[in-house]
Amino acid sequence: MGAIPKDPTKSNRTFTIVVGVLVVLTSLPVLGIVLLSTSVVDDHLAPTGAILGVLFAAIPVVPLVYAFLWLDRYEPEPKSLLALGLGWGAFVAVAAALIVQSVGALVAGWSQATQLAIVAPVTEEAAKGLFLLVLLVWRRHLLDGVLDGIVYAGMVGIGFAFTENILYLGGTYNGTPGMGDSSTGHLGEFTAVFVMRCLFSPFAHPLFTAFIGIGIGVAVVTRKRWLKVVAPLLGFAAGVLAHGTWNGSTLLYDGAGFLLAYVVVMVPAFVSMVIFAVWRRKSERIVLTRSLTDAAQRGLIPYTDIDWVVDLRRREQARKFAAAHGGARGVAVMREYQQAAIELGYLHWRFLRGNPPPDFAARGRAYVDRISEVRPHIAFPNGKVMSG
Repeated sequence: MGAIPKDPTKSNRTFTIVVGVLVVLTSLPVLGIVLLSTSVVDDHLAPTGAILGVLFAAIPVVPLVYAFLWLDRYEPEPKSLLALGLGWGAFVAVAAALIVQSVGALVAGWSQATQLAIVAPVTEEAAKGLFLLVLLVWRRHLLDGVLDGIVYAGMVGIGFAFTENILYLGGTYNGTPGMGDSSTGHLGEFTAVFVMRCLFSPFAHPLFTAFIGIGIGVAVVTRKRWLKVVAPLLGFAAGVLAHGTWNGSTLLYDGAGFLLAYVVVMVPAFVSMVIFAVWRRKSERIVLTRSLTDAAQRGLIPYTDIDWVVDLRRREQARKFAAAHGGARGVAVMREYQQAAIELGYLHWRFLRGNPPPDFAARGRAYVDRISEVRPHIAFPNGKVMSG
């Protein structure tokens, strides 16, 4: 079977090429900065700091990525795009933020406090949020709402935090100026930085950028033109405010202010964002059920298939059943059918809300045709094979 028909425009290819090239080009200077900042000690190369920085900065990456993939289970986004989001955060956003901050510091003479509390939050959130904006312009059809915005924003934030943590951890270990004080012992400071950044607040950057993701998601689904513009701006402002509050708190009470901000601001904000994201995830089932039920009434999909698409446990049972009776080929066909039905469900929901995309008819026809083509070749655990 072929792949599900994609958007007829060339935007998919253009987006992937442009973003991929940017990630590759910016990875080289960023990797150079990482090596220089974490490996050079007293004019000699000592790569221990860089190696430790990479190893320890990677520790929170896996659970964070898994958490966002868990949120994304109802309509999994293309893994290639999620990887591009990570790469954008790790290289493009880091490079852009460093350039703007360095040039601005030389030209404007910003103080360290201004740089930390104002300039860094604005430039870093702008650099991270640009990926979401480009995604909104070039691949809007992949964004079905707020949850998708949060997932992509989370990936960008994770990538950014990974590179930033390497710089802090490696620089601290080697006693890089501004990163650590060699007179107090590098290992002790390295441990403190690891605990604070990788254990206590690994969610910081994903949280800040998630506000932008929410704004982008609202812009996709709203029918109000003014909100399509205002929502992303409000999301950006909220991300900058949260980021600035976190950074600025380190300037209070000889650096101990971040503990107050952590307890009073960061933890409540993080818990609220988790609750909101989980709630949105649960609402996805309601959305798909209502949408596909209406689609079934219009003869676009069999009623009997809805639970095998909407319910995550039954979806997995159907794939295991397909594997047992059809092997790898059977699983591939089942996944393709389920994905087409899911995409149809979200697209149809946009139609029911009165906010269909411009290419609604073409995309809807493509999904329905794919469902009809694949349906005779699959069977669900109830043993029935139906023609679409």
